[in-house]
Amino acid sequence: MGRSFCLAVGQSPAELSTPQDRLDWLANALPAVVAEGTDLLVLPELFAIGYNIGDQVVARSEPVDGPTARAIATLAKAYGVAIHYGVAEADGDALFNAAQCFGPDGTRLGGHRKLAIPPGFERAHFTPGQGCTLFTYRDVRIATLICYDAEFPETARYVASLGAELILAPTALGAQWEWVAQRMIPTRAYENGVYLAYANSAGVENGMPFLGQSFIATPDGHELVRAGAQPEVIYGTLQLDKVSAAQTRLPYLRDRKALGPDIR
Repeated sequence: MGRSFCLAVGQSPAELSTPQDRLDWLANALPAVVAEGTDLLVLPELFAIGYNIGDQVVARSEPVDGPTARAIATLAKAYGVAIHYGVAEADGDALFNAAQCFGPDGTRLGGHRKLAIPPGFERAHFTPGQGCTLFTYRDVRIATLICYDAEFPETARYVASLGAELILAPTALGAQWEWVAQRMIPTRAYENGVYLAYANSAGVENGMPFLGQSFIATPDGHELVRAGAQPEVIYGTLQLDKVSAAQTRLPYLRDRKALGPDIR
């Protein structure tokens, strides 16, 4: 029997106005998440503090082991499930749009700092991250790309070339960008033969409407599950043998090396 992995994508309400409101929502959601046999729950970009909050992003930032991180690690341990979420990470004088994951024993499994900072308020506050790493959880090799990161073919190709089987993409995608969620990001899964989970917010935050439409895309070009426009948690069981099968059937990762050094 092949490897399987139960993934939940939390499409949380955008209008949750304080970090405590967001922790409360998470705590209320976790019993149902665990009842589904979930291995890992992935939450949206800047879930811990809110996205469209302007300068408040600075006051709500914290180091990787700050109070919100400790609270989420405690929830992960209490419910026996891994939790991956977006946060504003403070490191000295620098501020990063980041994500991190705590395992069911409360230990930090890995983290990522957003590489590509898009136009708008983010460029006024965040420092670009450097590089990508994988973490392994329950024998699954996992990478993180935050929102705009995943819109570049090169980033998904790079983490797939490192051996990622699952890409987690927390996002804060506005309602005007439906094509990105419907067409662009699912293609990243197909062209690399990996699973990809896209976790967006739903609703309106300080005048900004979010698209919702979180999804899990499969390595062979299908949609395992997709959310609508309202807050909800969606679930999918990943069959990891489909990664190697897809990469064998369409060996883009291997054959790109034959294109020559100027292209690959």
